[in-house]
Amino acid sequence: MSTTALPRPAAPQPTTATPRRTYAVRTLGCQMNVHDSEHMAGMLEDAGYRRASPEDEAANQADVVVINTCAVRENAANKLYGNLGMLASVKAARPGMQIAVGGCLAQKDRGTIVEKAPWVDVVFGTHNLDALPVLLERARHNDAAQVEIAESLQVFPSTLPTRRESVYAGWVSISVGCNNTCTFCIVPHLRGKERDRRPGEVLAEVQALVAQGAIEVTLLGQNVNSYGVEFGDRGAFAKLLRACGQIDGLERVRFTSPHPAAFTDDVIEAMAETPNVMPQLHMPLQSGSDRILRAMRRSYRSAKFLGILDRVRAVMPDASITTDIIVGFPGETDEDFEETLRVVEASRFTSAFTFQYSPRPGTPAADLGEQVPKEVVQERFDRLLALQETISGRESERQVGRTLEVLVTEGSGRKDGTSHRVTGRAADNRLVHLALPAAAQDLAEGFGGADDPRLADVVDPRLPRPGDVVTVEVTRSAPYHLIADSAVAGGTFDVRRTASGDAWVARERARLRGEDDHGHGAPAAPGPVVLGLPTLRP
Repeated sequence: MSTTALPRPAAPQPTTATPRRTYAVRTLGCQMNVHDSEHMAGMLEDAGYRRASPEDEAANQADVVVINTCAVRENAANKLYGNLGMLASVKAARPGMQIAVGGCLAQKDRGTIVEKAPWVDVVFGTHNLDALPVLLERARHNDAAQVEIAESLQVFPSTLPTRRESVYAGWVSISVGCNNTCTFCIVPHLRGKERDRRPGEVLAEVQALVAQGAIEVTLLGQNVNSYGVEFGDRGAFAKLLRACGQIDGLERVRFTSPHPAAFTDDVIEAMAETPNVMPQLHMPLQSGSDRILRAMRRSYRSAKFLGILDRVRAVMPDASITTDIIVGFPGETDEDFEETLRVVEASRFTSAFTFQYSPRPGTPAADLGEQVPKEVVQERFDRLLALQETISGRESERQVGRTLEVLVTEGSGRKDGTSHRVTGRAADNRLVHLALPAAAQDLAEGFGGADDPRLADVVDPRLPRPGDVVTVEVTRSAPYHLIADSAVAGGTFDVRRTASGDAWVARERARLRGEDDHGHGAPAAPGPVVLGLPTLRP
């Protein structure tokens, strides 16, 4: 650890005479960072802080601002220092305000952050999230920046208090860290070797989420396919999926991210045979060129990758498959890039997260010669985006006329208010904007206010609440979303009330009363290594 590890006293709780300090957490990066931010928020609230209002967050008026960083690409570092530069003048005008930086870039840059931004109060890493409240108090007491970076995992994050952002869907970590050696990736260096949670702990946390109202869970890991290697069961992930299928009330199970080199047929079988495991798969390709895959140390080739997709679609024909692709890896030739275009065309991805290669200091690829000129990378990137948009458009068009079950979310599209639509996710995770029945559209004007009609004791049966499920017919498509206006002409529009919708109502009513009923979620209790069918169903 970068500082002397001392016993940490509990952070002092505010008295009734002391206003609770407010906080805001800003997240840069992946789903793992989003979930880590939920733990940071949970620990701060456990220590007596309260979340700043959306208005205060937007105006940078929180007493504590925590930035949870990413280090995978260069622009993530630019975002951090851009945020810190903007906060410098804010802090100068607000005595007592504190700024903390955590996450992957904090683990990597350590004391450099305080050197570049001396107004930062706390820097902590990926291995010691639990240190945040005490480090903030120590920085206030000592009037000096506190930098504490642990070299190995101190506390498994899932044992920490959590402030969940959603009442209807939740993240559950099954592992942290990674044992792969991809030459472009700095994650194993920053998050360490893979550490697996015991299956009983994972299932207990999933069941606890469902008990709080969630109907969707996403299992998280840097490489979910290798789950179980640490405790000697290479088939543990498929068994875990099947066990989730036995949890009463859990309607949707997703996972991210798998690795093509370790993706096995037992996982495909578990996906196809477990009704609540969704027909959605995020499978990172990175490159379609076997030569570049070898240079990346990706341990699979394009033929194996395409074979996995074929086997998935053989048992789940309507599966939505997404991917990650890097353009401009060192040494990538025109021929290599053409191979990527070929594989992308054959893969029929629903969408792709595409990135221009960014050298990360400390990775083998950063020291390779043959760095591809920026203008060449940009031209290839633009071509790939255009191809993927065409493919995404074709794949979306195939959905028109289908009847889908859509889980309504809290977020909305830019035009949802004026078009009287709500937004949600289909089973395959496609974004769907769905119109309310014509006779109920006026009621949508009250969404979000104190008189929100969705919070009434008796809700109009045509109004879905966030967390409810609506059956609709897709009427139009765009490359990256679907439109379901079947209700406008009196077509299919069936609202199914759920425990998640009930939980959303309870949370919103508490918020309007000035109470906090967000559902932090207790840490998962330890459990035995059991991957048989748990006795959770009556």
